[in-house]
Amino acid sequence: MTNPLLDFSGLPRFPDITPAHVTPAVEQLIASNRALVEKLVKDTAPPSWDNFVRPMEDANERLSRAWGQVSHLNAVTNSPELREVYNANLPALTAFYADLSQNQGLFAKFKALKASAVFATLTPAQKKIVENELRDFVLGGADLPDDKKARFKAIQEELSTLSAKFEENLLDTTNAFALFVENESELAGIPADALQVAREAAGADGKAGWKFTLHMPSYLPLMQYGENRGLREQMYTAYVTRASEFGKPELDNTQLIGQILKLRREAAQLLGFKSYAEESLATKMAETPQQVLDFLNELGKRAKPYAERDLAELRQFAREEMNMENLEAWDIAYASEKLRVKRYAFSDQEVKQYFPENQVLPGMFKVVETIYGLSIHASSAPVWHEDVKFFDIRDQQNQLIGQFYLDLYARQNKRGGAWMDDAITRRRKESGIQVPVTYLNCNFSAPVGGKPALFTHDEVITLFHEFGHGLHHMLTKVEDLGVSGINGVEWDAVELPSQFMENFCWEWDVLKHMAKHVDTGAALPRELFDKMLAAKNFQGGMQTVRQLEFALFDMHLHHDFDAAGSQTPLQLLDQIRARIAVIIPPAYNRFPNNFSHIFAGGYGAGYYSYKWAEVLSADAYSLFEENGVLNEETGHHFWSEILGMGGSRTALESFVAFRGREPSMDALLRHNGMN
Repeated sequence: MTNPLLDFSGLPRFPDITPAHVTPAVEQLIASNRALVEKLVKDTAPPSWDNFVRPMEDANERLSRAWGQVSHLNAVTNSPELREVYNANLPALTAFYADLSQNQGLFAKFKALKASAVFATLTPAQKKIVENELRDFVLGGADLPDDKKARFKAIQEELSTLSAKFEENLLDTTNAFALFVENESELAGIPADALQVAREAAGADGKAGWKFTLHMPSYLPLMQYGENRGLREQMYTAYVTRASEFGKPELDNTQLIGQILKLRREAAQLLGFKSYAEESLATKMAETPQQVLDFLNELGKRAKPYAERDLAELRQFAREEMNMENLEAWDIAYASEKLRVKRYAFSDQEVKQYFPENQVLPGMFKVVETIYGLSIHASSAPVWHEDVKFFDIRDQQNQLIGQFYLDLYARQNKRGGAWMDDAITRRRKESGIQVPVTYLNCNFSAPVGGKPALFTHDEVITLFHEFGHGLHHMLTKVEDLGVSGINGVEWDAVELPSQFMENFCWEWDVLKHMAKHVDTGAALPRELFDKMLAAKNFQGGMQTVRQLEFALFDMHLHHDFDAAGSQTPLQLLDQIRARIAVIIPPAYNRFPNNFSHIFAGGYGAGYYSYKWAEVLSADAYSLFEENGVLNEETGHHFWSEILGMGGSRTALESFVAFRGREPSMDALLRHNGMN
C-alpha cells in the first residue's frame, strides 16, 4: 500500500492516513522539491511558463496538498500522536518555504521571465502570478544579504512553532475545563436540548448530572439562558482566562504573545518596513496602516453613539425589569436575550425550531442553484469522521465543477470556530481541468433525541458565510494555480464572498422556502420573520464597536506598539477600550491570550479585513437589492466578475467591474441600521 499522503490521483484517503505516514511523506516531497529547484536553477534555457513556472507549481502543489491533509486532520481530529508529528514536521516545512522564498536563482529566473518577450504572450492570470512571485521574493527576504537572510529564515521557523503552540495551548485549556452540576434547580432557564447534550456528556464521563464545557454549543446556551448568575460568572471567568497566567504555567500564552510580536517586528524591519503592519499590507488592498486606522476610527465615530444607546437601554432594562443594579460582563448575553424577547416577542430558542439541518442545507443550496444556475447533490468520499458529508456541484451541462466536505458539529478534539480551507485547487492539467475541492467546518450542536440538528439563526448565517468562502474557491474560472480560487486574493478582500452570502439569511423570499418547524413542518410564520428582521440590528452598535476594538488592537499592536517597551499588550487594549468600547470587561479578562485569529490564524495586522470586506459585500449586495435578490443575471455577473476571477486581478478591479464604481460605506451603515 502506498503512502496515502503521496497519492494525488483523486480525493484524500482520510481513513487510510495515520501519524506514521506524515514524516516519510513530508521528507520525500521536500527532498524531491529541493532537487527540482536545483535542476531548474541550473537549466540554461531561457525561462518560460512551461519549462520553469509549471514544474514549480506541480511540485509545490503536491507538497501543499499533502501537508494540507495533515493540517486539516490536526484541526478536526486532534490527537497526541498527530500533534506530535505535526509539530515535528513544521520546522522542516517552514525552512523549505523560507529557502524557496530566498532562492536567488529562482528570483533571477522570475526576473528574466518578466523582462523577456515571452512575458507579453502570457495570459493575464499568468502575468499576475509572475508579478506576485517577484513581490513575494522580496517579502521573503531574497534581496537581503546572507547574514540577514539566515536571521530572517530563523525568525520564520520560530514564528511557525510559536503560532502552533499558541493554538495548542488554547485548545488544551478549552478542553481541560469541565463544570459538573448535579442539582437541576441550578440549571433553570437553559433550553431542554442543551441540557440533554450536557446530561449525555456527563454520562459519557461516567458521572451523574450535567457537564458544561467551554466549547461554544455548551458555553453559549448557559450564558444566554442560564438564570443562575453564579454559574454564568464561573463559566465566563474560565472562558476569558484561558491560556493565561491563571491556569497551568505551561499553557500560558502571555510570553508567546511577546515573542511573536518582537519576531514579527524584527522580520519586517529586516525587509525595510517600519512595522509588521506595513509588511502585512504589502499584499492587501489597504495601502498603509494609517489608512486602516482612519477607516476604523471613522466607523467607530459613527457607531459609538449607537453602541452607547444600546448599552443604556440594556442597563435600564436590567435595572427596572431584572432587579440587576450592576450589569456585569457575564450578564450581558443573558440580559440581552431577555430584552430581545421582551422587545420583539421571540427568542433564539423559538426561532431555532424552524431551522433543522434537513431544511437549512437544501435551502442554502437552492439560493446558489437559483442565482448561478447550478445543481448541488450529496455524493460520497472517504471522510475523517462519520458525521462528515460530501457534495458535488454541477453546472447546467451537468459538468462537475466543484466538491466540498461539510463537517458541521462540535467535537472534543476539533478546534473551535468555523472555517473554510482548500483541499484541491482548480487548474488546467494535461488530463483536463482539475476539479476544486474545499473543507467547510463549523462547531454546531450535533443532533439529539433522534431529531435533526437544530441551528440558531446566527448559526445559519455562519453556515452561509463559510459556504460563501467555499464558492469563492470552487466557482473560480481561472486555470492557473497561483491565482485560482482564493489563491492570490488580497487578504482584506477574501471575506467579500462570505459576508455577501450572509445577506440572503435576511430575505423572506429565501427563508419562506427554507425554514420549517422541526416537529410540525409548518413554515416560518411571516410575523416571526418580521420580528427577526426588526431585531436584526438589535445591539448592532455594541457589536460593531466590539469588532472595531479587536481590529484597532490588532493594527496598533503590529504598527506602533513597542513590544520591548514598558507597556503590555493588555494595557494597549485597555487604552483602546477606553476610547472605543462601551463595555469594559473585568481586569482579569485575558482576551489577547485567546485571540488566535491574529497570533495563530493568519489575521495578524489583518483583523480589520472583516469590516473592510463588509463594506465591499454590503455594497455588492445592494446591486442584488436593486435588481431582485435571486436575480440570475446579477448572479452570473457576480460569478464572472468576482468569484470567477479569483486572484487573477486586484480585488478593487474586480469590485469596480461588478459594481461599476468604487465601494461606498453607505450600504454597510444602512444594513446595520446606522445611516
